[in-house]
Parts: sequence; C-alpha cells; structure tokens
Amino acid sequence: MNSAPNPFKLLRLLNKQQWLFFLVGFLGWTWDAFDFFTVSLTTTQLSEAFGHPVSDITWGITLVLMFRSVGSVLFGIAADRYGRKWPYVVNMVLFIVLELATGFCQTYQQFLAVRALYGVAMGGLYGNAAATALEDCPPAARGIISGMLQQGYAFGYLLATVFARALVGTTKYTWRPLYWFGAGPPVLLIIFRLCLPETKAFIERSEIRQATGNLTSTFLAEGRVALKRHWLLLIYLVLLMAGFNFMSHGSQDLYPTMLQNQYGFSANMVTITQVVANLGAMTGGTVIGYSSQIFGRRFSIIFISIIGGALLYPYTFVGSNSVIAAAFFEQFCVQGAWGVIPIHLMELSPGSFRTFVVGTSYQLGNLVSSASSTIESTIGERFPLSPLVAGKKTTPRYNYGLVICIFMGCVYAYVIALTILGPENLGHKFDVAYDHDMAEAAGEETVNTVLHRDGHLHHDHDSSDDGMEKAHAIAADRV
Repeated sequence: MNSAPNPFKLLRLLNKQQWLFFLVGFLGWTWDAFDFFTVSLTTTQLSEAFGHPVSDITWGITLVLMFRSVGSVLFGIAADRYGRKWPYVVNMVLFIVLELATGFCQTYQQFLAVRALYGVAMGGLYGNAAATALEDCPPAARGIISGMLQQGYAFGYLLATVFARALVGTTKYTWRPLYWFGAGPPVLLIIFRLCLPETKAFIERSEIRQATGNLTSTFLAEGRVALKRHWLLLIYLVLLMAGFNFMSHGSQDLYPTMLQNQYGFSANMVTITQVVANLGAMTGGTVIGYSSQIFGRRFSIIFISIIGGALLYPYTFVGSNSVIAAAFFEQFCVQGAWGVIPIHLMELSPGSFRTFVVGTSYQLGNLVSSASSTIESTIGERFPLSPLVAGKKTTPRYNYGLVICIFMGCVYAYVIALTILGPENLGHKFDVAYDHDMAEAAGEETVNTVLHRDGHLHHDHDSSDDGMEKAHAIAADRV
C-alpha cells in the first residue's frame, strides 16, 4: 500500500502541454463512445424504420465491436511507427464521413455495412487516446488521470443520452438527426490535435530509431523482440479485456431497452436514469483510478468488482423509480474498475508498441464480447412477459432484467479470477532509458548515445535518478 497524496496536488503536477494531451485524448474517447451509443439508444426507432426486430438491429452494435479490432491493428501500428497525431486526425475524418453515412441509410443492409466500416474507424482511437494522454503524465498522477481519461466513455454515453432525447423523434427525420449531429464535433477535434506536437515519449523513440540509420528496420526489430518476450502477456491482456468489455456492454447496451420494455419507463425516465448512471460511472472511474495508485491496480479492480456483483439484483429487478440509485452505484462499480484499465494496460505494455498493444488488446476483447447485446436480447426474448396493450397496439415484453443479472454475475466472477491470476507493474517508467526491448532492438550503445547527446530530462520527472543513471539503467538492471 502506498501513501495517499492529496488528489488536487497530483493534478497540479501536470504542465500545460500535458493537460492539453490529456484533453485531446479525453475528448476523442468521449466522441468515440458517443457515436457507439447512438445505436444502443435508437434500437426501437431503427427497428421500426428498417422493419427488423430489435435483436436484428443489435447486429449493428455487434458488427462495430467485431471490426474495431481491425482498426486497432491498423491505426495502432501507424501510431507507434509514425506518431500519435496523424492517425488521430484520420480517425476523426472517418468519424465524420461514416456518421453522416449512417444518418442517410435507407435499408437494413446499408445500415449494417456502414456500421461495420465505422467499427474500423472507431477501433483505432482508444490506444492512441491512452498513449497521448498518459505517456508524458507524471507517474504520481497516473492513477487519477487514468480514471479521468476512461470516463470519457461514460461522458460520451451521457452526451449521447441527452442528445438522443433532444434530437430523436422531435422532427420528421426521427432518429437521423442524432447521427448527423455526431459528425460535427470531430471537426473541432481535428483542429485541436493539429495544434499539438507529438508526445515526448514518442519523440525519444523516434530519435533512437533514426540514429540506427534504418528507422523501419529498427521498428520491425522492436516488434520481433516484443512478440518474443511478451506473447503470453498479450494473450492475457486480450482475455482480460474480453471480461471488461462483457462487463461494460453487458450492463449498459440493453439497459435502456429493459427499462422501457420490461418496466414501462417513459422516455424521460429512461433519460434521467441513464444520466444518473453515467454520473455514477464518471465518479467511480475517477475515484477508483485514484485509489489504484494507493492500493494497487489489481486489488482495486477486484474490490470494486465484488461490490458491483452485490448490486446486480437491485440494478435489474427494481422496477420503480428507485432503480435510479442502483443504476448510479452499479455504474460507479463498472466504470470504477474500468478507470484503472488505461494505466494498467500502459504499464504492462511493451514500450515501443504501447498504442498497438493497448488498443488491440482492448479491441480484441471487444471482438470476443461483441455479441453481448445480441446474446442478451435473444435470450431475453425466450422469457416473455405479459404484453403491453395501448389502444390497438400490442407491444411484446421480455424479462431482460433476469438475463442481464445472470450474465453480469458470470462476467464479474470471470474478471475477478483473471485479475487475481494476472501481473501488475505499478509505477513502471515509460522513459526509453528503461526499455529493455528498445535496447535489444536498437542496441544499448545507440540508446545511451542518443540520450546523452540530446541531454533528455525524461518526462517521468523522477528526481531520484539523474540523467546518467537513467541512461545506464538497462545495463545496471541486467547486471
């Protein structure tokens, strides 16, 4: 257990550029979540527009999750090779084009095709956002900044909920304005990112690659070293992220449908419940992210997952307005565990491939969990309730709450078990001087020469180590 510093003092450790890096990563991740949840929040309207049941419409969610792993590989490698800036910009351009295209879809087949392409674009952002926000972050502040970064997801869900209530069904275009609106903010994010440089961590690695005389060859050598040394860890991270993605999508994607269909909540009450739940998520991610710096990454995940499991019954079986409290605390737990993930993945990932490993493990986990909403909706339809009759219209009802509760109980057990068995690297230094993989791929002499020549004062701000000690850290560790 580490000491518990004042969180406000931790936030003051970041300089202006580090805050801007955090903000551009946070906002990009926010809009990634906003665009994803537009489908979850309009399943009923999409079902009516395309003439397919909700279980078919949720394939639009499933396809996005499946194809995000393709984007994470493509954009992750590009970001680790060419820098964080331009892959981020390309991501945002694709967001604009494909979100507009979704709003203009006329058939179910067009909708599925566009959402599949959207999955590729969305998949490339998470690793880049995490690397941009956390690479240059002072070590002592990583936990709380990680928690704040991850809550871009909850904040995006919150914004999607609010704008869905404002834009869906309020014009003759029904659900389409929500998607058209989603194409706007990425324009501002492109401008924002273009105004910022590359992170210092990436610049250091780029200088060493250039010093070898063959940048591409060195990059490929780094990849071979990382695969040879860390292949088992990469498999573990994918399995861990599968559990976490089952946790988030299993608790969230079908929840608005459950409230409306099973418990008869009005559109306003669904919105209020979702807003409160996401406020809980944002609070939980920040608090547990901060706590992980004190109690450790794994302990924090295990503890909050146990609490989340205990809250599943009220979260899914309370049919009155009191469920709002349960929704707040359940999402506090779900996103509390997630608040640890960005920095946990960063600290475990090979230095030369942080964007690729963080993004791809996350998105391959998404791929494994991609059928969450389809599984829940399909199984839920096997537990029919008495239909809702309003005039001449009869609406079938299903016991989605039972399915979500059992599903999430299994997911929590899986996450707890896998976290207990897994590694932790709290406080790992991101400086290239401490990267054994880079030393093997480029040569210790090249690494030390570049660090001494440029007089790097590394961004980890570790005052206990001087520049000479950092430059020789790898050799000293090996001895």
